[in-house]
Amino acid sequence: MSIFSKEALQDQHIIITGATGGIGYEVAKEIVRCGGHVTVTGRNEEKLAALKEECATINEDAKVAVVVADLNEDGGRQQIVSQARNEIGDITGLVNSAGIIGGGPLDQLTEEELRKVMELNFFSTILFTQAVYEHMKKKGGSIVNLSSLSGLRGTHGNTAYSGSKFAITGFTQSFAYEAIEYGIRVNAVCPGYVDTSMGQEAIRSKGEREGRSYEEQRELAEQGIPSSRLSTPEEVARSIVYLLTDASENIIGESLKISGGSVMR
Repeated sequence: MSIFSKEALQDQHIIITGATGGIGYEVAKEIVRCGGHVTVTGRNEEKLAALKEECATINEDAKVAVVVADLNEDGGRQQIVSQARNEIGDITGLVNSAGIIGGGPLDQLTEEELRKVMELNFFSTILFTQAVYEHMKKKGGSIVNLSSLSGLRGTHGNTAYSGSKFAITGFTQSFAYEAIEYGIRVNAVCPGYVDTSMGQEAIRSKGEREGRSYEEQRELAEQGIPSSRLSTPEEVARSIVYLLTDASENIIGESLKISGGSVMR
């Protein structure tokens, strides 16, 4: 179900990182459904090719550039920006959806794991945004960062991931002040558990730490949500697309919760 018109993002060009993940994948499809063009990037060439095919099925007029690159490398970041501009043109939007889970209780957290989580979730996100930002200043647009409920409140055994997402929430707010001077809106979405492979892995890992099966841990998680279910990637994607459209033109520096009612503040 789409709640947007087919012209909501007409001729806009939006880069999506982490496009092979459940949320990024759905964001790309929703954007082309709204008349936009996308540059999709990730490290899985096969999934990116499949996404391009799906986008063509949804909107045959949509331009889709595929870039296989590593966001953790400066060369990879520059390659994405260069290829996006060469294949499609001016960049008017960015969705930072690349990220990983990881870590655990502080007394079990290794330096290697901490650096791995922070590298992709925080450092690479900021550095890539910096690279794209310079090319968005002329026309303005919208940037949406994928944070998390873990970027708004802490939970047990979540020090590294939660720390990285709190950092993204802070980055979103501070950068929003700077970017709006150029007509660029910056916001974040903060979902709780999402029914994707990454969300399922987070539930599985928490269950293992606490001696529960995946099924038991998922049931427990759902019991803690007023809506009694996990969010879907499609729901998160629609929220992101809303923040990309002019319908949200005076929403700046916000962190949109998608929690099923589990966090109300």
